[in-house]
Amino acid sequence: MKKKDLIFALAVIAIFSPFFWSNTTYETYTGFNVQHGMIMAFIKFAILATLGEVIGLRIKTGQYIQKGFGVIPRAIVWGFIGLTIKMAFIIFATGTPEFLAYLGLNDAKTLMQGDLTWNKVLVAFCISAAMNVIYAPVMMTFHKITDTHIVDNNGTLKGFFSPIQFKEIFAKLDWKVQWNFVFKKTIPFFWIPAHTITFLLPPEFRVLFAALLGIMLGVFLAVAAQLGKKQEV
Repeated sequence: MKKKDLIFALAVIAIFSPFFWSNTTYETYTGFNVQHGMIMAFIKFAILATLGEVIGLRIKTGQYIQKGFGVIPRAIVWGFIGLTIKMAFIIFATGTPEFLAYLGLNDAKTLMQGDLTWNKVLVAFCISAAMNVIYAPVMMTFHKITDTHIVDNNGTLKGFFSPIQFKEIFAKLDWKVQWNFVFKKTIPFFWIPAHTITFLLPPEFRVLFAALLGIMLGVFLAVAAQLGKKQEV
């Protein structure tokens, strides 16, 4: 481990350790999370998912910070995406059990409120699968478009708030990597199983766990970028 990696790891531990050893900090967090779920969704994703992208940058370039990377614009994007993820969690966690009941699994909603059973795991898997098949590709594509917009504008806030050229960026996305890796591999083999676990957690912890998974997304983005470079060679 290099010195900068050790410093980075210690900084992360220093920031998050109070939530584990201080009951006051933890209770303040949980109370605010219950009362202001959308605000906390923005904050959690802005911090944790951006942290994942910073780690991804380290994997790609060997640096945690790079000119033109645009940490603040990326945090704003992730905060907004966090709001949509919180919304998706509510919609799919509520709607999927209703659909399963329509198909004949009448106790689907009750199962999600009870103890851990294989039937509960099945319902959580269905919620995760529905969300990741319907919502995740749209979210991932939107993120890729905003990521390209940030890079094209050298990571500046002024450039970030300029109009996004959706049509032009959409046309030049690397759809081979987006489909073959991001959609076809990470969704079925990572995100659906990971979010199955998410929906087995108490509702107040789901968005936090999803934000922690956002760190993994940063790693996946780094891998996708490397795959894109290999195809260009």
